[in-house]
Amino acid sequence: MSEGLFITVEGPDGAGKSTLIRGLKERLEARFAREVILTREPGGSPLAEVIRGVLLDNRHGEMDARTEALLMAASRRQHIVDTIIPALTTERIILSDRYVDSSLAYQGAGRELGMEAIRMINAFAIQDVLPTVTILLDVDAQTGLARIQDKRSGRVVDRLEQEDIAFHNRVRAGYQTLREAEPERFIYIDATRDPAEVLEETWKLLNKYLDMLVDESYLW
Repeated sequence: MSEGLFITVEGPDGAGKSTLIRGLKERLEARFAREVILTREPGGSPLAEVIRGVLLDNRHGEMDARTEALLMAASRRQHIVDTIIPALTTERIILSDRYVDSSLAYQGAGRELGMEAIRMINAFAIQDVLPTVTILLDVDAQTGLARIQDKRSGRVVDRLEQEDIAFHNRVRAGYQTLREAEPERFIYIDATRDPAEVLEETWKLLNKYLDMLVDESYLW
């Protein structure tokens, strides 16, 4: 498979991932003159979106934690086959709102299933398709939940977002564990600030990272 650029954006609920991704898309296209594919997880392809609907539906509050983890991995596999691999083999840029780190943080830490168990499930699903770089937007659980529950946002709070603050605290801690384990892959961003400020700092740090990859002939 040709080397493409695969960027993932991670973080707790309410961190502002969707807002950031829209801003990054324009800047990446301007820099590289290549198509940027915006995608998301769970979801990202027709069948994967069907699984997303099941996972996030508030009517499925009785869903077992292991069932949730397996459905996440199944959705991810279909996403990889339908969207990610075709983009990378044609040297386009993938910019994904969540990827495998979300399962490690949400099901591994949040659901307390254990990160290694979740890592094993997903190793089978992803077949070594890993991100080039991961942007981690960090926000405390209280601030993140307040953002998504703000009625002015107009969003519907999904099944996972409705979990209690203890769950969301574990998720945040899970992300920090992942970042500490692979500091060379993660770009850490304090997401408690204004979205415009978050975008500017992210672009500055991402550009620095991409310059290094270009200099080492890792990218085009």
